[in-house]
Amino acid sequence: MKDKLIIFDTTLRDGEQSPGASMTRDEKVRIAKTLELMRVDVIEAGFPIASPGDFESVRAVAQSVKDSTVCGLARTSDEDIDRAAEALKPANSSRIHTFIATSPIHMERKLRMQPEQVLEQAIHAVKRARQYTDNVEFSPEDAGRSEIDFLCRIIEAVIDAGASTINIPDTVGYNVPEQFGNTITQLIERVPNADKAVFSVHCHNDLGLAVANSLAAVMAGARQVECTINGLGERAGNASLEEIVMAVRTRQDIFPCDTNLDTTQIMNNSRLVSNITGFPVQPNKAVVGANAFAHESGIHQDGVIKSRETYEIMRAEDVGWQTNRLVMGKHSGRNAFKTRLKELGHEFENDEDLNESFRRFKDLADKKHEIFDEDLQSLVSDGLLEAENERFKFVSMKVGLETGMTPEAQVNLTVEGKEKSGNAQGDGPVDAIFKAIESVVDSGCKVQLYSVNAITDGTDALGEVTVRVSKDGRIVNGMGADTDIITASAKAYINAINRVSSPIQRAHPQV
Repeated sequence: MKDKLIIFDTTLRDGEQSPGASMTRDEKVRIAKTLELMRVDVIEAGFPIASPGDFESVRAVAQSVKDSTVCGLARTSDEDIDRAAEALKPANSSRIHTFIATSPIHMERKLRMQPEQVLEQAIHAVKRARQYTDNVEFSPEDAGRSEIDFLCRIIEAVIDAGASTINIPDTVGYNVPEQFGNTITQLIERVPNADKAVFSVHCHNDLGLAVANSLAAVMAGARQVECTINGLGERAGNASLEEIVMAVRTRQDIFPCDTNLDTTQIMNNSRLVSNITGFPVQPNKAVVGANAFAHESGIHQDGVIKSRETYEIMRAEDVGWQTNRLVMGKHSGRNAFKTRLKELGHEFENDEDLNESFRRFKDLADKKHEIFDEDLQSLVSDGLLEAENERFKFVSMKVGLETGMTPEAQVNLTVEGKEKSGNAQGDGPVDAIFKAIESVVDSGCKVQLYSVNAITDGTDALGEVTVRVSKDGRIVNGMGADTDIITASAKAYINAINRVSSPIQRAHPQV
């Protein structure tokens, strides 16, 4: 039998550290449930000490997930570890993941600690975590730039202290595949008690090598890979879960291991994470991009028509590119709507939420001939965003656009329940509507990014707009969806303003 490759998903923790990608508790639970449906082995739900909101999110995921192991991140301080253990109490299966930097530059300039102090702190942290659970993971942060001799010492010591998983992070994406694979080989060969722990890797994508480095490590003996949906993560992101899993599954002729994942759930997870975070998936993204299984070249088209295998190494259906089992439209009933969303990983907490979402579904169905899964996920996400914080709420708008004339916009909003209107001119209709909204709310936000994504094909596609704004150093994403792009833009901007105005702010986990 082949070895099992453990998939450790850190979308909810490291993925959330992308600027503007912070998630609410309910959003984390939604994603966690779809990861569980995909049979992800370990779900890193967050950094409980980072903020009260992160603590509650980890606890909520621990309460909701039954089959996957739920993990909480902690530095090596007693407070971090105790807080993580408290958040993980409701979990059927829990893991505490503790870390401390081991590279010379991090120890000297960030920690201001000597190597011996770092070694002692690591041992202490693992022993304290073992008081709460037998499942303890240790990471020497910035291992990719650490000295191999010191890595061997600290790894041997923490395994003796009770760590059952040893994660080797390329924290800054500095390594290349041959080098990183050799590091894993040396550690497994040189650490005397290496056979008592699972070796894991956590690679960042600063040089575009996160997946390649992770796979090189697997070939060298690593049996856990830490990754995220769509490669989400700090800076250039993390190793992409879908690419890791499908590379190993597709090349079983060379990989000595395989995962237990249900790969048909990959697309569902990808779309959900994209909808919730507001980070669109690039069309040419491997596995989950819109063009991943599209062929335009005549030579390619001819080959695929004759035999799919001529140009496709995977079946699109195996990763979730397939038609709906239920055709959703304006004649669909409430039960079909509820059933399909449950299959997509979303369950309604009460009849009121179901009825409101079903009303929104019917409104959309009147505008579109057929509703796709992507539409349903976007519709639910948009509704949750509106309900999240309704200090400012979109009511209606009117936009005047004529060739040779300056676009004008009028917008009607409710501000804490009272209706107000604003007017403005702009360089285009979107600029005009944003300025009209600003004339009412006076948020002082600066737009950093404006992105439009067509959820499905056709001129009646549901348009999804992401607006990233900043204010006083805080960055948030707002999202809006509608068949009219200008309306979707207004909703996205208002959602971003609501989020940046919220008194609840999530601390960055490593500050």
